[in-house]
Amino acid sequence: MSVGIPISRVWPVPATGPLTDAELTSLYGRADRPHLRVNFVSSADGAVTLDGYSEGLSGAADKRVFGLLRMLCDGLVVAAGTLRHEGYRAVRLSEPRRAWRRTHGLTEYPVLVVVSGSLDLDPAQAAFADAPVRPVVLTHAGAEPPPGLTDVADLVRCGDDRVDLAVALAELRRRGLAQLLCEGGPHLFGALTAADLVDELCLTVSPLLAGAGPGRITAGDPGAPRRMPLRHVLATDDGTLLLRYARDDEPPAA
Repeated sequence: MSVGIPISRVWPVPATGPLTDAELTSLYGRADRPHLRVNFVSSADGAVTLDGYSEGLSGAADKRVFGLLRMLCDGLVVAAGTLRHEGYRAVRLSEPRRAWRRTHGLTEYPVLVVVSGSLDLDPAQAAFADAPVRPVVLTHAGAEPPPGLTDVADLVRCGDDRVDLAVALAELRRRGLAQLLCEGGPHLFGALTAADLVDELCLTVSPLLAGAGPGRITAGDPGAPRRMPLRHVLATDDGTLLLRYARDDEPPAA
C-alpha cells in the first residue's frame, strides 16, 4: 500500500522513515472484542471547529488516518446534527480498501449508523439515498420518522423518550457490528463518555490556534473522569500530531 502524506511514529518506539498504510493499519488495528473507537480533530488550543466546520482543522495526514479508521470498522456512528451540518455523503471506500476488507472477512463497506432523538433527517441526503449498504438509525419510542426514511434506513428504537446508548450499542453488536467508529459530534461523544461506553479516542491535533469561540470535542452534562492511557504518538513534518488513547484493559496495537 502507498505511503501517502509522510507520517512518522515518535512514541513509544520511534520509527525510522514514514509509515506505510499497512503499518498504520497495524498500529490502529481491530480489537479482539466489541470496541467503540471515537475519532476527532482539534486545534492546539482545543477547538473542535474552524469557521464552524471540522474540515478547517483537518489536513492530509488526518484525512489519511480518517480513511483507514473507516476501513477498519464494522459500523460508522454519527449524530444526526453532525450528519446534517457536515453534509455527510454515502460512506464509500476505495477499491484497495474494499479489497482489504474482503481479505479480512468483512463486508465491502461499513454500515452508517445515525443517532437521532428527533428524527429530523432527510431521506434524500446522499448519506441515505446513495448508501452502498442500508444505514441504521438509532432513535427512541416517541420519535416519528419523516416520510420516506424507513424506505432508505432501518429504524431501531432504543429507549422510551431518549436514545439509550448502552441498549443501542448492544443492538448494533447483535447485528454483527462489533467494531464501531464514532465521528461525533461533541454531544454524542459526551453522552457516550458519561455512559462509560468509549474504549478508545483517536485525536488529531492541528498545529494552529483557533482562538476563543468554538466548543470542545465533547459537550453535554458533566461526568466522572475516566483514565485513558496514551498508546502512540504519530507526527508529520508540519507539526500535526496523531494521538491514540485506549482503556487500561485494551492492549496496545502491534
